[in-house]
Amino acid sequence: MSGLHAQNLSGWILLLAYIATAAASALHALLTKPDPRSALSWMAVCGFFPFGGALLYWLFGINRVRRRGESSPSAWVASTVGGELAMRSAGFAAQVRVGDTLTHRPLRSGNAVEPLYNGELAFPRMLEAISAAKSTVYLATYIFQSDPVGLAFVSALAAAVRRGVRVRVLVDGIGEWYSWPHIVPILRRSGVRTERFLPPRLLPPNLSLNCRNHRKILLIDGEVGFIGGMNLGGREVGGGTGRRMTDIHFELRGPVVAQLSDVFADDWRFASAEDLSAALLPHATGASTCRVITGGPDQDVDKLLLILLSALASATRRVQIMTPYFIPPLELVAALEAAALRGIDVSIVLPRRSNLRYIDWATLHWIPSLLARGVHVHFQEPPFSHAKLFVVDGEYAHIGSVNVDTRSLRLNFEIAVEVYDPVFCAALSDFITERERSAPSATGKTLSAKLLPRIRNALCWLVSPYL
Repeated sequence: MSGLHAQNLSGWILLLAYIATAAASALHALLTKPDPRSALSWMAVCGFFPFGGALLYWLFGINRVRRRGESSPSAWVASTVGGELAMRSAGFAAQVRVGDTLTHRPLRSGNAVEPLYNGELAFPRMLEAISAAKSTVYLATYIFQSDPVGLAFVSALAAAVRRGVRVRVLVDGIGEWYSWPHIVPILRRSGVRTERFLPPRLLPPNLSLNCRNHRKILLIDGEVGFIGGMNLGGREVGGGTGRRMTDIHFELRGPVVAQLSDVFADDWRFASAEDLSAALLPHATGASTCRVITGGPDQDVDKLLLILLSALASATRRVQIMTPYFIPPLELVAALEAAALRGIDVSIVLPRRSNLRYIDWATLHWIPSLLARGVHVHFQEPPFSHAKLFVVDGEYAHIGSVNVDTRSLRLNFEIAVEVYDPVFCAALSDFITERERSAPSATGKTLSAKLLPRIRNALCWLVSPYL
């Protein structure tokens, strides 16, 4: 009887533990999630999957990042006045005001922005800039591979340290695991001050797979900046049929580089507790008016989404989107469809096949409804395009690290620069148009109507908020 009693007691203990963990996790989701759909979904997962549901919520559902508040309202007021005066004639006054209100960063004129297509062009330019650095090199990236391309950056960074340059490198704690051996120990052995952003650990427990730092920033002497979609590694180069992906990075000069420096300093302070000196405002060097936009699951949540929605509402002729992953929030789907219904030429350029097949399948479930509302969708043939571009009327553009999916728009730390410049934006528009011409518009007939693929696509779509 004692053995049976012990068995019953163990069963009751497990049941009470399940109820306690499920209730605590569900209550946390109820009180902290900003979206009722997300809260309800997580509460169901916690309740229906004993222990496993709470574990999934712990790994994927909790935002453990809390950072300092926004900049002072006085900066926003100055930006509002200056920004509206600068951009009213371009027809984007409302968009300027939205950016002013959300970011509290001023628009800065006098910037030069140059696209760098693929790693063959971007990486030599970045390595050259590191080699020419005189005072500071700040680098943040999601993936930093320990392959020959990554090791070339290690060598350049270590050489800068030996010259007396202050070098700081920030690597995402999950992104580091894309390559073996890990790059952080290699950098540290080379004398480069390196930190991880939210690294996974058991004690104290931090196993979050969300809230990743997806930003790619390289800053040289506070004067030159590089941002875009490229991680550091051989996946970004190859040439010919051996290329694994194509991408776009951007070199920036001018006052907006100071805003990039502020973002890096914020991230570095969070990871290391070290305060970097305030960035000086670089001299005007070009014709682009720019502003940095940050997104993340902290005080920046939904800023990128709201600015994209506002830009869609401001469009009068054309909207062009190029993205490697397309799992849009419902608000963005509605805005795209509404723009097409009011006569705007809305075009989305996607890869025929990305490196994540389940993302592709979820995307296919979205396409028919967009096509039905008049949105044009183009599928690029390989190589896989990892480029991220958003252009409105050939006069306004977003460049940076942001994908059109929930992970980028709400879960990860991202960075974008909005650019007001008819010449620069027209060039990006022409680039996207060339890709559209080589990839005819999708139609209902080109999408599979077979039952099993449709079920597969719908199942991936069903869990798409967590992909």
